[in-house]
This record gives sequence, C-alpha cells and structure tokens, in this order.
Amino acid sequence: MTNTEKITDINKLPSPAFICEEELLERNLKLLKKVQEEADVKILLALKGFALKASFELCRKYLYGCCASGLHEALLAKEEFQKEVHTYSPAFKDEEIDEIIDISNHLVFNSFSQLERYGKKAYGKTSIGLRVNPEYSSVEVDLYNPCGAFSRLGITKKNFQADKLELIEGLHFHALCEQNVDALEGALANFEKNFGEYLVGMKWVNFGGGHHITRADYDVEGLIKLLKEFKLRYPHLEVYLEPGEAVGWQTGYLMATVLDIVENGMQIAILDTSAEAHMPDTLAMPYRAEIRNSGLANEKKYTYRLGGNTCLAGDIIGDYSFDEPLKVGDKIILEDMIHYTMVKTTTFNGIKLPSIIIKDNKDCYQIVNNFGYNAYKSRL
Repeated sequence: MTNTEKITDINKLPSPAFICEEELLERNLKLLKKVQEEADVKILLALKGFALKASFELCRKYLYGCCASGLHEALLAKEEFQKEVHTYSPAFKDEEIDEIIDISNHLVFNSFSQLERYGKKAYGKTSIGLRVNPEYSSVEVDLYNPCGAFSRLGITKKNFQADKLELIEGLHFHALCEQNVDALEGALANFEKNFGEYLVGMKWVNFGGGHHITRADYDVEGLIKLLKEFKLRYPHLEVYLEPGEAVGWQTGYLMATVLDIVENGMQIAILDTSAEAHMPDTLAMPYRAEIRNSGLANEKKYTYRLGGNTCLAGDIIGDYSFDEPLKVGDKIILEDMIHYTMVKTTTFNGIKLPSIIIKDNKDCYQIVNNFGYNAYKSRL
C-alpha cells in the first residue's frame, strides 16, 4: 500500500516504520560517484543490502546498476532500476536460469560444475564470469566471512581449472564485510597472486562488496589510489565494485513506539517492533543498536530493558538509559536501520512489518509501503 500524501508531523506516521532520509542517501551516492569518476570504475548497488525501490530513481542517477543474488533480485533490478544487472548465486536452478540469462548483463557462476551445466546456454547472451575465493580472511565474525574455513562461496586456487575458461570474460571475488581499504588491499594482493595470470584474457573484474566507503573514517583517497594502480597493471579491464551497506549507511532509522512498561527486577519497556523479526542482526551478530538520546544502562537517570512484541523470550533489544522516564506512546528511534535491515524482516508471530517511509529534502514524509494482515497471510 502506497500513500502519496506528504506528512510533516512525525507523530502522525504509522509505527513501527523504517524512515529513509533522501538527503543522507544522496550524500552517500555523491561520494560513490566521486570514486567512480576519479578511479574510472563502476559501482553497482548490492540489492542484498539495500533494496528500497522507492529510492531507485535517485540511485540510478549516480550508480551503474545493481548486483543480484538470484532471480527475484534480478527482476527487481530490471523492472525498477532499469540499468545494468549483474547476477551471482551460489547455485542456479534449472527452472530459473533461462530468465536470469535474459535479464543479466553479467552472470557469475560459483563453480565449474555450474559453468558446465549452464555456460553454453548463457554464452553469447550475457557476459559470463566465475567467482573465486582469494583465501584472504580478515572478517572477524564467521557468520559474515565469505572466505572463512570451508566456505562454499567461490573457487579456491587448488580447485581452479584453467583449461575451462573459454567462455569466461570476468572474475569476481568478495572477501570483505563493512571494512576499510586496508582489508581490500590484502584481499586484492591474494587475488592477484592466485588468479592474476588469468586476467590477461578477461574483460572485467568485480571486487565484490563489503567496502565501507561512506563511513566517516573510510580512506576514500586510499581506495581511489588502489583502484588506479590496479587499472595501470590491467588497463584492459573494466572494474566493478558492488557495496550495499555503503549506499544505505546511516541514511535512516527504525521508529518504534512504547506499548507498555512492566517490572521484573528492572523496568522493561515493550515496543511495537522486534529484534527477532525486524532487526535480526542485533541478535545474530550480535551488536548493540544505537538509540537516539539514550545511554548505556545506568549512564543516565532512568534505565530500561527494551523488549520486542513477540513471544520469543530472547526478543530483547538491550538495556538503555534515558534522561526522562519513558511512558506509553513515546517514540524510540533506532539509528542506522536501513541497510541490511529492511531486507531481513519477517512476520514471525504475525507481527506487523514496519512501514517504509521516505523523508524528502523538505522534511516531508511519504509512506511508500504500509503492511497489513495480507503481508503475513500471503506468505503462508
């Protein structure tokens, strides 16, 4: 459900709601454009991290297209972004591959067996690549480490079959997770050491995602320098990067409402959102969500445990303190909940999905999606 009405009072918005601020999003896009222009590379939007289609009109002014992880993301990129579509999956399915080939400008296989199964069908219709594993592991959390031990993602040097590259036009690697340029430097060195000899006959290379380019402490100039130096070594190659978090980083928040406050050894505020259903990475990572105008437990005068509105005992956002006591109806702002959060929501317990709202440059809010019972019913 889309509401074209522009709302100026945040208290009149549905709750819970993801609110993306166009001004902050465009700030990120302008920085990514700077990297593209100065380093002569192409940056794609990774839909797995940021798939807010209401923002695509703005995003496509700055980015070259999207990278997709399968048929549905590829369709979204084709229909809504309407620029280049690059598709990679750990494994493709017989019943989907024809449509994926038709949609994709680049198609990246995860193994030589997948290449043998579908390569000839794709040849001449799309540019075919292989994902390789540079075996450089600098990601600290195993859940997010694409190059960890026994990873299923990408072909290692030991398993690389150099005699089967006749259909291949590019190589893809992805070794990072929200990291700075030093991590890319290490991954790139291993990539070149293990696979550099095969780049001579290629047309493109994709450095994957995990580049935290828009984070305040990211070494943007260092990245541009690294990319320029790589292009001097391989001037014939088109270079792609595909960050998701760098596009959506700090572009908005999740707004929730206090529904009740109960006592059991401490004050517990129950919100109309859920760590389990609406921000699962806070439990899976885990990490502490930042809440506007709050402090650590006991740092400020009034401390509360913030809990989600599902029956999962561990649906706990965390312990926070505030200058004033919370009361029913208060709004809670959970910061930086746009990237890798909206795309992971569920309707566990039948809980209402957060509405999706765009805040424009004139401080007006537009509801672009407001979910109800059918969002739950239609999935089951």
